[in-house]
Amino acid sequence: QVQLVESGGGLVQPGGSLRLSCAVSGSFFGISDMAWYRQAPGQERGLVASITPGRRNNYVSTNYVDSVKGRFTISRDNAKNTMYLQMNNLKPEDTAVYFCNFQIFRGRWSLTSESYWGQGTQVTVSS
Repeated sequence: QVQLVESGGGLVQPGGSLRLSCAVSGSFFGISDMAWYRQAPGQERGLVASITPGRRNNYVSTNYVDSVKGRFTISRDNAKNTMYLQMNNLKPEDTAVYFCNFQIFRGRWSLTSESYWGQGTQVTVSS
């Protein structure tokens, strides 16, 4: 079975930093898109950052929601099948449960990818 496990959440003061990790385990052929979402109480889950194959060979494309640009950095380690979200200068409005999402091809000849979610990790930014 494919499983995504998140870690790195916690309580931090405004202006502080956290680094989230999301590692996938199990049997699969490959991973295409990776992304971080977050959901605050009473809010819908929204995309925070994504990392996808770029147009140039060995390059990747990253995208961020406007509210985190310049503060958050998404990255991935293909050898470890792990995605990271470095969060700097955290603000109270960043408080949410953060979920990782991978688009995974289960087999070499899979026609489409499947979406997998992590269990969520709580990030609380408060004085």
